[in-house]
Amino acid sequence: MRLRFFGFALVLLAASLACAAQTVDDDFVQKQFGSSCKVQPGFSPLTGDLDGDGVEDIVIPAHCSKPMIDQTEDNFRVEDPYYTFFGYGNPKITSEFASEDPVARGVVLLIIHGAGPEAWRSQTPKAKVMIINFPYKSLVIKKMAVHKKTIMAIYAEETSSDEMTSALFWDGKKYKYVPLGSSME
Repeated sequence: MRLRFFGFALVLLAASLACAAQTVDDDFVQKQFGSSCKVQPGFSPLTGDLDGDGVEDIVIPAHCSKPMIDQTEDNFRVEDPYYTFFGYGNPKITSEFASEDPVARGVVLLIIHGAGPEAWRSQTPKAKVMIINFPYKSLVIKKMAVHKKTIMAIYAEETSSDEMTSALFWDGKKYKYVPLGSSME
């Protein structure tokens, strides 16, 4: 009896370690966001509590050739906070805008809002969002003050020639873009 209990405990431990050690690779991204997406080389996933619910979320820099096609089937929402800030952010239209840099075309941020003790690794995450048209060369998650409240935001150094710095934050319904300024150099 004692041996059976030990074996059961060992199986549970192995299952929890396998879940915790889940890697973010092309297979994981394609399972969550469709076959047209893959992890962007040279970037690492970032984790933090972006929606303020106390559960870890993940931001995955990726490349998606067809962002709108898999949205319904894979249960995620496509948002364009960058062009929304500048006046028109309908992703059905802005997803077709050509980038100045051909290498940057299709570059996206994939965000999974975690649910339960498994957080973003959960089989049924709280929400999945694809951010399109956000020009970044480097990313970091840090705290940000918005309306006298401290929240977590995704800070980015943009790909533009003026070295603009900006942030994306969750307002409770969608992601918002905020330009923060450019380099003094």
